[in-house]
Amino acid sequence: MKTNRPYQFLLKIIIFALIMSGIPLPTILLLASPFWILIFYVYWIIFFTAKGRLFLALVIGLLIDILHGSLLGQNALALILSSAFIINVKQSFYVSNISTQQVYMFAASAIYLLTFLLIHILIQGLDFSWVVLLVPLTTSLFWLPVQFILTKLRH
Repeated sequence: MKTNRPYQFLLKIIIFALIMSGIPLPTILLLASPFWILIFYVYWIIFFTAKGRLFLALVIGLLIDILHGSLLGQNALALILSSAFIINVKQSFYVSNISTQQVYMFAASAIYLLTFLLIHILIQGLDFSWVVLLVPLTTSLFWLPVQFILTKLRH
């Protein structure tokens, strides 16, 4: 896979992430499944230099909102805030070992989940399954295999 065109690579991994998030799973696994879009988008932010990263996060988040039928802007805001965190720690993230990268991914997915849940609670009240609190853990655990596979595909 050629990576001299970062936007084409982003399009390919976002389509793959949307496919991964659409795989039918039992309800308990579906609630605890990682934020696939966040994992793949963070990889792209870290390993590619491109302009308009937060604007792309907005567009991708709005696309997720439309595809999942959720409140318009909910995923977009969560993805923007998580991406802004990763952009701020990008230099440290890039040179860190894998366990430190997993901690950064845990923090980014916790920001995503917190933003998502705050909007959900404001609109619909305290009506969610507590299993979703495992999502930052699963996101940080899936960071290693996704990073490994995408790095192999990039070369």
